[in-house]
Amino acid sequence: MEELLLQEFPDIFEKEARQAILLASTPVELSAGDIWMDIGAFIKSIPLVLKGSLKLVREDDQGNELLLYYINAGQTCALSLSCCSGHERSSIRAVSEEETLLLAVPVRFMDEWTTEFRSWKHFVLKSYQRRFEELLRTIDNVAFKGLDVRILELLRERVDKQGSRVLHMTHQDLANDLNSSREVISRILKRMEHDGVVKLARQKIELCDQH
Repeated sequence: MEELLLQEFPDIFEKEARQAILLASTPVELSAGDIWMDIGAFIKSIPLVLKGSLKLVREDDQGNELLLYYINAGQTCALSLSCCSGHERSSIRAVSEEETLLLAVPVRFMDEWTTEFRSWKHFVLKSYQRRFEELLRTIDNVAFKGLDVRILELLRERVDKQGSRVLHMTHQDLANDLNSSREVISRILKRMEHDGVVKLARQKIELCDQH
């Protein structure tokens, strides 16, 4: 576990910091679809993702979801960090996208380590900056880009992450991530297929052109 922590979180370079993390945290294995953190729950621990990924979403009063961003291996959740610092309830849901291994770090160590370990402090600040930039991109996408562009960008992101042009996902999955309806997503995907951008099959979408 120590070797994996060093491999995925090289920015936490102090040996003492890594040892403190390993002593304080609990390894957690999640299957695809498992909820790591739900809306309304108090934040008791912070995830350091070693393998796999988590998907973070917001939900409105009608239960419609909007994808915020993914937490991949070597990353943590900046929104969890901000919630735990104020002992607040979570306003987001984190769902495992695949088989995922993470270290659950109790929130009581956050302030202590920020003071004690320089590399941990820099890691936390860098996480805030990265997620803030991703949230700005999400806002820009919703405010300024058409749904067809948002679909294509999401497909490209998933292809880059999985290393395969064939994505095992449904039209409803895309609709959930983009806070749209399945009918609208299907109509746009069929147009994209006609233009040669994607190929559609049952519960599969193949991205033909990433450029």
